[in-house]
Amino acid sequence: FYIKVPTASSTMELFFLSGVILCAFIASLSVVFLLYHQSYASHPNLPRGKMGLPFIGESLEYLSTGRKGHPEKFIYDRMAKFSSEVFKTSIFGEPVVVMCNTAGNKFLYSNENKLVTAWWPSSVNKIFPSSLQTSSNEESKKMRKMLPNFMKPEALQRYIGIMDTIARRHFEAGWEGKQEVTVFPLAKNYTFWLACRLFLSIEDPKHVAKFADPFTVLASGILTIPIDLPGTPFNRAIKASKVIKKELRAIIKQRKIDLAENKASP
Repeated sequence: FYIKVPTASSTMELFFLSGVILCAFIASLSVVFLLYHQSYASHPNLPRGKMGLPFIGESLEYLSTGRKGHPEKFIYDRMAKFSSEVFKTSIFGEPVVVMCNTAGNKFLYSNENKLVTAWWPSSVNKIFPSSLQTSSNEESKKMRKMLPNFMKPEALQRYIGIMDTIARRHFEAGWEGKQEVTVFPLAKNYTFWLACRLFLSIEDPKHVAKFADPFTVLASGILTIPIDLPGTPFNRAIKASKVIKKELRAIIKQRKIDLAENKASP
């Protein structure tokens, strides 16, 4: 067999070609970066703020403050920097405006479906894809109409006994006999167990734990940069949502069978 030894000329050609490709790549990034910022700078009605890097925006700094235990620092720093309670930024691949005052909250909640429309980022739609019949906006409206039914005084009265029972089981399983406990994960477990009981009528701790693992993966993947590549938190969240939907379909199917056979009440 033969081994081709690169000559000085071929090495120079390769070096030159690599330099051209690198320059073209840097130039392309520069153009994208310039267009990205010009697209928002051309809107005079937008509040002051910083959009960060293309696509990534200021997501890394937002996630960093969250991991350090003070996510509010991301907000307070920008309020101080721009001397405003309203600022623009870009997180998780979406341009957003953050309102930090009472007037902004009043404007949002008093103008829903008028001047303001419910909206989900494209990353959330990938994790929770809307059905073919309805859009995410329509589903959001349905959810807002359903939630008050769970919060009525008569509904809350029915929950007290259930909440007390779950709380007693929770303390027996996670608190009693322990020299030291970590409160935050135990509080999350209790909240999740209670939600499974109230919304899905699931009481078995093993069944709850089966749900808890994919939900934990899902929660950590929502608040992250939406890069759908194998091994990324976002990709794992998409897979976890499929597991959860499969399990929910099985529960609904069994519930319909139980209702048809009078084994459960409507």
